[in-house]
Amino acid sequence: MKYRSFRNTGIDISLLGLGCMRLPRLQGSELIDYEKAEAIIDLAYASGINYFDTAYVYNNGDSERVTGKALSKYPRDSFMLATKMPGHMPKSEQDVYDIFNEQLERCGVDYFDFYLCHNLNESTYNTFTSDYMFKALENIRAQGKIRYLGFSSHADPDMLEKFVNLRDWDFAQIQFNYLDWSYQDAKRQYEILSSRGIPVIVMEPVRGGRLASLSPEIDAKLKAYAPDKSIASWAVRWAASPSGILTVLSGMSTLDQVKDNLETISNHEPLNADEQELVDGAVSELLAKTLVPCTGCRYCIECPVGIDIPAMIEVYNNYALSSNPFSLMPISRQPAGKAPADCVDCGTCESLCPQSIMISDIMENLTALANKTRPPRG
Repeated sequence: MKYRSFRNTGIDISLLGLGCMRLPRLQGSELIDYEKAEAIIDLAYASGINYFDTAYVYNNGDSERVTGKALSKYPRDSFMLATKMPGHMPKSEQDVYDIFNEQLERCGVDYFDFYLCHNLNESTYNTFTSDYMFKALENIRAQGKIRYLGFSSHADPDMLEKFVNLRDWDFAQIQFNYLDWSYQDAKRQYEILSSRGIPVIVMEPVRGGRLASLSPEIDAKLKAYAPDKSIASWAVRWAASPSGILTVLSGMSTLDQVKDNLETISNHEPLNADEQELVDGAVSELLAKTLVPCTGCRYCIECPVGIDIPAMIEVYNNYALSSNPFSLMPISRQPAGKAPADCVDCGTCESLCPQSIMISDIMENLTALANKTRPPRG
């Protein structure tokens, strides 16, 4: 296992960390299959992984319980345990204390090594910047129950920068992979954090599994170059390469995934020029094959209903890339009467679109997806 130093603390963190959101579940349930999950955690620990990441909302709390129980057999100072404060739940200082104490109990520990404000975005910003949130977290930290304080973010770069400027953060966690480097502007997010000397923890290095299989044509090109390497290994290698990355969290749900990631990180070398060229080409092909070619020109904003069509197409593209129900949540935040379901199929937008996009079909598809898919909590 390779390790990277955490600031000037004398602590070395494994370059591969275990994200505990995707531990194997019991069939038809949010509950985790403890026996299978324990085997994954045991293999990770035995192989040198010392960073384990969970959260209050993962698996309705079962992730914290399972992770804590599986790690309880090991010396507490031999691993780093990270969890997170949800931004959509606490309404008062006492709520923060209550949630935090419940997390300690679930995990069976007296403190957390790394603690995060969970999922900074436009809807959680006010909670995380409230006086009661910072007061409570600083009080808990003063008691020695939080060693290092940071945050995870799905915000755009401007909001990320605004949040970073509020205080001195020990670390930050962002969605960081070769697809989102440009598509979600992870490049600028990384640069904002690096310029301030904030260590970066990577989440979604394989984009929820999307980068584990790109397309038959793209996969064939990567396999031709490196026949013995998995497609996912390219994404893990890429994410681990920048010097500002502290650890790459992978949500591993099988022992084979653990073994593949361990091999990738244990023999890690940054991508060379030829490999980076292959990855850049893969991204271009993937985006061309998958996404609606909206340029954001906003000619379509003359919609008589007032639907924010470019924003909704972005939601559609995000879902197409990830199949993650969470990416559909912006639909529910639209003003009354201005959601995709309110499209009257008048054709005004389509007559104005330079790309000849069948916008009414996309609104219909988004409506169907929103009706059948319920985003997970958190």
